[in-house]
Amino acid sequence: MLNNIDWRGMLFLDVETVPQQPDYSGLDELRKELWSKKIKATAEREGKTPEELYDRAGIYAEFGKIVCISVAYFADGLFNEISFYGHDERTLLEDFISFLSKPKADANGEFFISSMCAHNGKEFDYPYIARRCLINSLPIPPLLDNAGKKPWEVNLIDTMELWKFGDYKSYTSLELLVTCFGIPTPKDKMEGKDVWKVYWLEDNVEKIKEYCEKDVRAVAGLFLKFKYPDKQITIDQILSNNKTDKGEKQQ
Repeated sequence: MLNNIDWRGMLFLDVETVPQQPDYSGLDELRKELWSKKIKATAEREGKTPEELYDRAGIYAEFGKIVCISVAYFADGLFNEISFYGHDERTLLEDFISFLSKPKADANGEFFISSMCAHNGKEFDYPYIARRCLINSLPIPPLLDNAGKKPWEVNLIDTMELWKFGDYKSYTSLELLVTCFGIPTPKDKMEGKDVWKVYWLEDNVEKIKEYCEKDVRAVAGLFLKFKYPDKQITIDQILSNNKTDKGEKQQ
């Protein structure tokens, strides 16, 4: 599987987002009205008020903001991990854009990030980053600017889409898929629905960053299972080798 996908230059990615305000009362009257319209169908279906549903505002780019983008890529057999996170969304987006524009290096020479891979990325991560870039008056990274591109020119991989094999019946969570493949779950200490609490109530961005990095490792591990189904290549092995190599270099 995935024989036509070159993962040199592939960036594994995950994004964590939160509502722009700690609670519904922090919105001005216009924003309250717009949120009510946005969430109306869900409110009617679940019998809840827009105020009760505000903890979900983070999943909408118009009402949420990014607090962490964790990424990783392979070079020289090592799994290189980087996180852009904090309270200042514009700054972390600027740092992320700058990272994408700079060449990386391995034994075969320099290369640029040429593709991305995320779970449910086409539905959430990729468009969310692009939308928040525009709202922050920042250029959309070329990889995410797909206007006018032909389908085969779009280098955005989605592990959930790969798993569908053309099936459109349902959403398959990352937790379920990694469990099926024996990959350690990233949801051992917190889940996506907890991120807004950890951010606004606990003020713990470091915890969110650690959770986001676990998701990235899970996505990369899932990709390896898809690409090499008959081989026992795991992210844990690569991370272990990475630590060993770093230790040897430090001695």
